[in-house]
Amino acid sequence: MSDTRSSFVGIDVSKRRLDVATRWEGQTSADRFDNAPDGIAALVDRMAEISPERIVLEATGGYERPVAAALAAADLPVAVVNPRQTRDFARASGRLAKTDRIDAQALALFAERMRPEVRPLPSADQEALAALVDRRRQLVEMKVAEQNRLETAPSEAAVRRDIERHLTFLDERLAATERQLEAAVEESPMWRAEEELLCSVPGIGPTTARVLLAHLPELGEANRQEIAKLVGVAPLNQDSGRRRGERATWGGRPMVRSALYMAALAAVRHNRRLRAFYERLLGRGKAKKVALVACMRKLLVWLNAIVKTETPWQPNHQSSSV
Repeated sequence: MSDTRSSFVGIDVSKRRLDVATRWEGQTSADRFDNAPDGIAALVDRMAEISPERIVLEATGGYERPVAAALAAADLPVAVVNPRQTRDFARASGRLAKTDRIDAQALALFAERMRPEVRPLPSADQEALAALVDRRRQLVEMKVAEQNRLETAPSEAAVRRDIERHLTFLDERLAATERQLEAAVEESPMWRAEEELLCSVPGIGPTTARVLLAHLPELGEANRQEIAKLVGVAPLNQDSGRRRGERATWGGRPMVRSALYMAALAAVRHNRRLRAFYERLLGRGKAKKVALVACMRKLLVWLNAIVKTETPWQPNHQSSSV
């Protein structure tokens, strides 16, 4: 293949293999590499040789991270995309069959037709913080599940004691994870400063701030429209012909949305500016759920402006126009 021809690459990532499809001038070639250090190194050499315009991988729960990091380190244009986007694209283009090779071909076509944006990949520190935030959430979910089981547990002492011992263990692990999170933020002057800025807003506590630090590194870098779309709280049109449907939100980053939802619930009680905004929406006949989503979006825009300008919350002067 000549290096002068535009090419687009899709990589289907599994635990053990990397199926690679390369498109150029309507043609497609296929390769396969091991998803291991030697295989990833060979893939990077191959990609450097053909110099594609775009390389697309799906986010596959972590298996894609080593190969994406290696490609990015070689200054190759790699984009890690949401699997839902590529599944919808494959269905729309009539590709209903599914094998690793077919999936790689669909990703290469997606790369060629859609040209997804290449964004910087998370650093090792960012990934470590995200892992701790995720682990904290998992421990909280397990603790809630065991508390619910304890309420309905049979009266036998052995069963109840076992659940209680497990709850004690979960409390210990949760406390240890909280300490690790605290230490990670304290060791980073940037994260420490951003957490202080975020927590200056009534309704935002350390838990929400750390979710944003871990899973929304674009905060303060994007504009208000971009940040709302990234999180999935931007109202999107649903019009067709003469029909004008209600705008709705979808997509985005579920963990960030969940954290913002809980923060908005607290903020509409304790943040007088957001409470006034919420009450105005209710007064105009908006449903509570719609009004709360609007509050999530406004809160996110405020947080984005605060980080961008490095200015703590100022209740009488805070601008949401950034």
